[in-house]
Amino acid sequence: MRVKGGFTRRRRVKKLMKKAKGYQGSASRRFRAAKERVMHAERNAYISRRLVKRDIRALWIQRINIAVRISDTEMNYSKFINGLKKSEITLNRKVLAQIAVEHKENFSQLVGVSKQALA
Repeated sequence: MRVKGGFTRRRRVKKLMKKAKGYQGSASRRFRAAKERVMHAERNAYISRRLVKRDIRALWIQRINIAVRISDTEMNYSKFINGLKKSEITLNRKVLAQIAVEHKENFSQLVGVSKQALA
């Protein structure tokens, strides 16, 4: 006796069609078109989750670089980070960017510490 997959198939199709809700054209109504569109959408979402992290880190670095150049004209981002490492200050770029934006006087003190470590 063969096993029919009615319930299982219906559950699988409903789950996928729920993901395809709001898609244009037949991709929101037909299973075969929806399956392909959902597959591509999920792949792109996976890739984009990693790209967002990259973009945010680049933004932090830009903010730190601008703040360093404002605090000290002959200092740049790479010298600043090198000085922090030599002075054994372990702050990540996210925290450094927040300090640079919200607490400018404290950040200029960090720039001074970094400059002393390089000298």
